[in-house]
Amino acid sequence: MAISQMTREFPCGVEQVWNVVTNLEDTSWRSDLARVEVLSETTFVEYTKSGFATTFTVTACEKPCFWAFAMENSNLSGRWEGRFTSTKEGARVTFTEKVTVKHWWMRPLVPGYLKRQQQGYLEDLAKKLASC
Repeated sequence: MAISQMTREFPCGVEQVWNVVTNLEDTSWRSDLARVEVLSETTFVEYTKSGFATTFTVTACEKPCFWAFAMENSNLSGRWEGRFTSTKEGARVTFTEKVTVKHWWMRPLVPGYLKRQQQGYLEDLAKKLASC
């Protein structure tokens, strides 16, 4: 199992950060996605720009503090957790991703892949929240 965790602070209120991250109707700020298909209140599918699909099932939703889900695609399965905390300057997020790959040859690649994915996500989020 590979694990990646990143923390970042934003000069916005925790509610505003929560609303951006959990809004599946507006993912236009995400540079890695083509679209998101919401299947139910707890299930959605993200499609990368190359058309690769990952299914997510929400396992916890405690507004505005904690959001978690299981994820699955043809290459991996795992869990993602987002913790949202108020700070004096705004909000702090900590995202933790734990994945198990389905193909042995992918194991050495996964730690770097997860780190790049999380860094890209946080950079996109910072751009989206720049005007708050």
